[in-house]
Amino acid sequence: MIAQELEVSLHMAFVEARQQRHEFITVEHLLLALLDNPSAAEVLRACSANIDDLRKSLSNFIKDNTPQVAGTDEVDTQPTLGFQRVIQRAIMHVQSTGNGKKEVTGANVLVAIFGEKDSHAVYYLHQQGVTRLDVVNFIAHGIKKSDAPEPTKSPEAAPQEQEEGGGSEKNEKASPLEQFTQNLNQMAKDGKIDPLIGREYEVERVIQILCRRRKNNPLLVGEAGVGKTAIAEGLAWRITQSDVPEILAESQVYSLDMGALLAGTKYRGDFEQRLKGVLKALKDRPNAILFIDEIHTLIGAGAASGGTLDASNLLKPALSSGAMKCIGATTFTEYRGIFEKDAALSRRFQKVDVVEPSIEQTVDILKGLKSRFEEHHNVKYALAALQAAAELSSKYINDRHLPDKAIDVIDEAGAAQRILPASKRKKTISKGEIEDIVA
Repeated sequence: MIAQELEVSLHMAFVEARQQRHEFITVEHLLLALLDNPSAAEVLRACSANIDDLRKSLSNFIKDNTPQVAGTDEVDTQPTLGFQRVIQRAIMHVQSTGNGKKEVTGANVLVAIFGEKDSHAVYYLHQQGVTRLDVVNFIAHGIKKSDAPEPTKSPEAAPQEQEEGGGSEKNEKASPLEQFTQNLNQMAKDGKIDPLIGREYEVERVIQILCRRRKNNPLLVGEAGVGKTAIAEGLAWRITQSDVPEILAESQVYSLDMGALLAGTKYRGDFEQRLKGVLKALKDRPNAILFIDEIHTLIGAGAASGGTLDASNLLKPALSSGAMKCIGATTFTEYRGIFEKDAALSRRFQKVDVVEPSIEQTVDILKGLKSRFEEHHNVKYALAALQAAAELSSKYINDRHLPDKAIDVIDEAGAAQRILPASKRKKTISKGEIEDIVA
């Protein structure tokens, strides 16, 4: 079942681990042993791997990260689950070929190691430019990496590839703030942010907290749709209008894009490295303010890239020292269930409750936003329509909150008119059209 050469490699891996008094034998131990395995080493050389560099990287990692057993008694080194999975995967793969006489070799185990995607063994193989496809190509077809044909490129694809390559180069040169945040000040100047109507108390409270020397980090807590993000955007708009205290006059508000931070993170530390780059860029700009919507998602963020730290642990030192200002936003449920449980993070923020506005306040908000929707949908809104949108959405739409659901109603009413033929389209939306939408 298992080839003699592989038995020797496995035996030597266990012997070496015991001699080093290692508590566990890991996938990295296994790959290190395979470097002296004839079939595995042949595959690695065919894939253009530098075996000496690979050996050095693995040895240093094992030395620094594998727990040792104290004392002088004989060590009973145990295989990790990952180690066991690799061996089982290699055996099952050989068995699935239907050739019962075929033995499991070091090359088969090398292929199986790629199944442990979050391991440092796979990381170091990728660092050498060795992929699972390269390994399988050589084992199955004898194709060395240097012999692999270049994919055929059509004339149409060439300009596209050149364009994509240029974009990649541009991304590498772009600063972390350009890659992973949005400048709300610039969006406000470009007219991409709706004006903030009302919420004077909340904005003033946010400004007051930002002016503190330490722990100058407001946390907006309110139900979804009550306007937490709008408050941060409203602050950026007020800064562009010079309607803030002198201490904040030069401030720039950056909104963190968590999706962009996580996108494409494949190896351990990728996420943390990106976030550190963002935080460093913000610290280098004394007037920068970071806005993090759904801030509770920071707790545990980074797990997708195999990271050992989450984003909140990277934020805490900067927040407590006052080196960086941050505005967070979350819901009451997430605040109590997730955020508040991380006491070290929550105490660095000053909570600002954002309650649902009344119907009268919602009508005022709709009046302020009316011109934006009128311009977009090319219709007019009667005052009675705005009043009906606030009242009916409050009464009959129970799974969302004001003013968001009332804004959705007038937007939906405008869209309903816009899709009609010009002969049937109404120039002014009245209470009746709002009632039809809510119904």
